[in-house]
Amino acid sequence: MVKALIGALAPIIIVSILIFIFGPQITNKNTIPVGSVTIKFSGFEDENVMKPLVQEFERSNPDIRVIYDRQSNTNYRTRVQTQISEGAGPDVFKIHSSWIKMFSGDLAEAPAEIFNLALFQNSFFPVVMDNFVIDNKIIGVPDTIDGLALYYNEEILSSAGVSVPKNWQEFVDAATKMTVKDLTGVIKTAGAALGTASNIDYWPDILGLLLLQQPGVNPAEPGSLQTAEVLKFYTGFVIDPSRKTWDTTLISSTAMFAQGNLAFYFAPSLEASRIAATNPNLKFKIIPVPQLPGRNVAWASYWGNAVSGKSKHIKESWQFAKFLSEKDHEKQKMKSADPLLSVFVSQGPIYKSWYLSSGTADAGLNDEMIKVWAEAVNAILSGTPSQSALQSIEPKVKEILSKYTVLPTQVPKK
Repeated sequence: MVKALIGALAPIIIVSILIFIFGPQITNKNTIPVGSVTIKFSGFEDENVMKPLVQEFERSNPDIRVIYDRQSNTNYRTRVQTQISEGAGPDVFKIHSSWIKMFSGDLAEAPAEIFNLALFQNSFFPVVMDNFVIDNKIIGVPDTIDGLALYYNEEILSSAGVSVPKNWQEFVDAATKMTVKDLTGVIKTAGAALGTASNIDYWPDILGLLLLQQPGVNPAEPGSLQTAEVLKFYTGFVIDPSRKTWDTTLISSTAMFAQGNLAFYFAPSLEASRIAATNPNLKFKIIPVPQLPGRNVAWASYWGNAVSGKSKHIKESWQFAKFLSEKDHEKQKMKSADPLLSVFVSQGPIYKSWYLSSGTADAGLNDEMIKVWAEAVNAILSGTPSQSALQSIEPKVKEILSKYTVLPTQVPKK
């Protein structure tokens, strides 16, 4: 951050203050002073990214001034929610797609003149309607869509003579064939990173994907036989000798893939640039996630923006939130044109989500749910029958849902 030269700028600052104080008194009363409404926006983006966006918005809306407050994601959800409840929070703020019900009563719906339901529905994928619309009321707007896709190492697949899988059976067969072990049985080249709740990045998202793809499974009621089959399938990549492709002793899945020792790796779009930077020589591609016969479901986990119900400028705040969504649409178009990342957009129509999203650091719904499902995975890896492990966590799952997913009380529009 460049430090200002206080001495040099002091006269300018004083003049600016005087203009701000006395300027409106000497201007035409019929004109609107610049920045007559000030709104605060809290987000994660670098100031250098947000500054031109804010300036563009202010040029088009000279009566609105936006103050950007960059936040750390550490304790972000609890901090912002506490600030809002105390009337001291931001007007517009970054929110995860799974947090809407957790912010019960804290959000303002979009005024119809800013965002009507028909426009919203035509602008975004169906999962956005599921996440950000409640009782036909728009209470959030997304950033560029994201979720899980399947990364694969081109050289490993080519060397093994393996085709790119489209369904889970092809995936299992390919992953098993590409797994290489030494004489002691230690995995040197892993076919696929699935099966644990420890050294697999995005394992909750992978498990969430499998749960949503399986017919008859309701993650809110995990004690069923169908859910047990999903957990058996997931942990089988570690404990089933006939299809073992991963182990609890390996390094993290992201590091393993970046080193060129992992064939199949599930991750969101942000990992593509990180992996390319870590290992510029790695040849990899990204494809849609495998499917079950007759089913087409992908996993969504993404961020958006919402407006505080305590804001004194709800209309202006929603103008800014809509503006950001339009800019995010431009990013989505760029991603659609990127051969590596286009899959994340192409999966858009089949995205679904639940409360097993990695990386939200919400100290709430996702984090608590992930901890409980990790108990089940670890119990199965230790020898507990899958259905018994799931029946033991079912009361905890229901308690978490009851604690965090009360429908929001609608805040009146201003």
